[in-house]
Amino acid sequence: MFTFSALPALLAGRLLQAPADPATEVRHLLLDSRRVSLPAGTLFFALRGPSHDGHRYLPALYAQGVRLFIVAETAALPGDLAAYPEAGIVAVASPLAALQALAAAHRAEFTGPVLAITGSNGKTIVKEWLAQLLSADEDICRSPRSYNSQVGVPLSVWELNPARHTLGIFEAGISEVGEMARLATIIRPTEGIFTTLGTAHDAGFASGEAKLLEKLRLFQGPRFQRLFYCYDHEPVRAAVARLRLPGFSWTRRADPAADLCFALEPASSGSTGVRAHYPAAGLAAAFMLPFADEPSVENALHCLAVLLHRQVEPAEIQRRLARLHPVAMRLEMKLGRHDSYLLDDTYNNDLAGLALALNALARQSRPGRRTLILSDVLESGLSEAALYAQVAGLLPAAGVTRLVGIGPEISRELQELKIINYKLKIDEEVLGSSEEEGESRGEANQEANQFLIFNSQFLIQTYPTTEAFLAVLDPADFAREVILIKGARRFGFERIVAALQAQQHGTVLEVNLDALSHNLQHYRRQLRPGTRLMVMVKAFAYGAGSYEVASLLEFQRADYLAVAYADEGVALREAGISLPIMVMNPAPDSFDTLRRHRLEPEIYSFDLLHEYLKAFLAAASDPGPPPVHAAAPAMHLKLDTGMRRLGFDEADVPALAALLRQHAARLPVASLMTHLAAADDPAHDDFTRAQLAAFRRMAAALEAALGRPALKHALNSAGILRFPEAHFDMVRLGIGLYGVDASGRDTDALRPVSELRTTISQIKTLPAGATVGYGRRGDAAPAARRIATLAIGYADGYDRRFGNGVGTVLIRGQVAPLVGSVCMDMCMADVTAIPQARAGDAALLFGEGLPLPELAGRIGTIAYELLTNVSERVKRVFVSE
Repeated sequence: MFTFSALPALLAGRLLQAPADPATEVRHLLLDSRRVSLPAGTLFFALRGPSHDGHRYLPALYAQGVRLFIVAETAALPGDLAAYPEAGIVAVASPLAALQALAAAHRAEFTGPVLAITGSNGKTIVKEWLAQLLSADEDICRSPRSYNSQVGVPLSVWELNPARHTLGIFEAGISEVGEMARLATIIRPTEGIFTTLGTAHDAGFASGEAKLLEKLRLFQGPRFQRLFYCYDHEPVRAAVARLRLPGFSWTRRADPAADLCFALEPASSGSTGVRAHYPAAGLAAAFMLPFADEPSVENALHCLAVLLHRQVEPAEIQRRLARLHPVAMRLEMKLGRHDSYLLDDTYNNDLAGLALALNALARQSRPGRRTLILSDVLESGLSEAALYAQVAGLLPAAGVTRLVGIGPEISRELQELKIINYKLKIDEEVLGSSEEEGESRGEANQEANQFLIFNSQFLIQTYPTTEAFLAVLDPADFAREVILIKGARRFGFERIVAALQAQQHGTVLEVNLDALSHNLQHYRRQLRPGTRLMVMVKAFAYGAGSYEVASLLEFQRADYLAVAYADEGVALREAGISLPIMVMNPAPDSFDTLRRHRLEPEIYSFDLLHEYLKAFLAAASDPGPPPVHAAAPAMHLKLDTGMRRLGFDEADVPALAALLRQHAARLPVASLMTHLAAADDPAHDDFTRAQLAAFRRMAAALEAALGRPALKHALNSAGILRFPEAHFDMVRLGIGLYGVDASGRDTDALRPVSELRTTISQIKTLPAGATVGYGRRGDAAPAARRIATLAIGYADGYDRRFGNGVGTVLIRGQVAPLVGSVCMDMCMADVTAIPQARAGDAALLFGEGLPLPELAGRIGTIAYELLTNVSERVKRVFVSE
């Protein structure tokens, strides 16, 4: 451990203030003020970005118990040093560089081997599989999830424990020149894997070759011993030779220049046979990979090359390969039975992954108890007592009030663990002991704790196996709870998820919350400093799911949300969302509802304004105590500058200004707004500029009437990009958040957020001349064909216009055209050209490979319609790394 007193010299910083104990050890590194779990020993780095400044959050962090800080020399701290009397603060030129320097110094303490992985694709899969395959031989520290960036790598390397780990496996990703040199200094690998060279991040480099050479800088350190790579990739092979990197290559082409040759052989469905020939070791062996798709096969061959080079016995390699499983790298959020909500993170279980999952649990704003269902934490390298003491220490910050421990180790430790400052509670029903025995154990809680309780309300239940838990599981016991399900693969926690999940049919809209965050930050980077961001979550968040999107936006510190109707806002309030919410179409009879739920109406006509005044004045004159939210809700005045839908016309401004002057003290006008008619179309830019000019005139007159400025906003997603001079005080982000570029200039910068998938219910082989579906509209074909029936129809929101070959789906990565009409609950696709297609296979209707704008163009509509049409009977699954 590094002590705080060592940091100024280590980080080339200046000591602003020493903590109460300068010898305090730095145990945890923190970059996000919202993710404090163990404040003691936590060192916060106040990073700056285009849309955030970590220095703003020092007071909140100090209030949460954090006492160690790295700040920028040029930053002005909130308040003077007297506001942080017990804090240790070091000022540095760059907090990011300081973070990287501290991680590099920590890495220098580790003398064991470190394997680094880079490439355009497959880094995380290869890392996870190698960790599985080598876990029997090594105590491994690896990057959590996809932590491969300029901040992810130092956080990963910080977890290396020289006293415990025998191998580090870290991935490194870059997007521009100069980044890999910094990561190489931190990781200092002794071995490496280069996966593939693709087109990702091409924009950051002069050429593909320049990107490749930048990536290979990771493997040019003085202690580097060998690079595992595929000899068949000619650019990689040439660059390795040019740089004279020590390499270990493998090929599928029987090329004698490679160190290792793999020959693939057909196998049963879902598997691939591999014959390996390793001349230097005199080895020839056969293996069976439990995958058939090309990306998985290539990733597995990288891993197989490492194992063969390590001279693991072929029989042992096969045993380990048989246990490989697909890596579900994303936490999934799903609706549960009895109004519960599930966070499904069942693909592995280690301390780093548990901490990340608990952060996700802590971010949930839904009301109700927080429950953690946790398996044994495997291969931590810690003693059981130390391991589960750390686990218990993570729980309070996440708000966990019930822990269900499954497995022999966690059951044993939760019955014996001594935790200071936590009170003991004996749950007689679970323990099964007498009251006298319980009292005796309670008096001797320092000797044999059976159950722990936080704040007199924390319950622990233990079960030796998943089967034992399932045997007594009643989903009603988890009603209205938010449940994190976190288990090692061998415990089969997917069965617990299936038992608790709300039952819905197999069609799924998968919403990638990481992509949504990426898009949000992209638009934020376009804004002038200080410009606020209102985000549209109307229409079920464009079909994506209002609560989940709103919860993420609250976590990402959006300034406002907007919904179409009051009931949408009420639902968000009842789910715990506290951000300001504007209601775009308020009805006069909803004003009391708006007041009670702190919702802010858009006022667009004199009739509506008079109804608002009447409702407010009536509420103010009611006898008796005022209601909880008696004050009139803030309003947003809508000005019509050319859309010709809703809003006050410019001719209305004098009368509106007179009303504002009359009631200025009673009218809490939050903002003035307008709606652009054609911000996405350059052909109408003159009209758009005329609208903006009219808005400026109208807003100036109304602000004069109010006697104060008000927030002003006019721009939608396309306008944010095309009219930066009109950002005003706030912008309104809509379809762009969901990955659809309405401006026509930023398509490559956005990530698709939603994927609509269904399953094949049945496949029939039809003879020549057979027709398909209602009205025989699936025309007869001259030859036999295979027709797959898909479990989705127009009742799910899949448009009927996609029928009869207009629409296509992707099955096993290949295009299948629709045949016949789209029915209410199903549709049909021709899979004749996909012979490996089987019942139960997934079919993609839109998403990666089938972009929404392209599909919308086929049927003469817009992407908005396709997104918002997805029925609420379609299960939403929310995923996040």
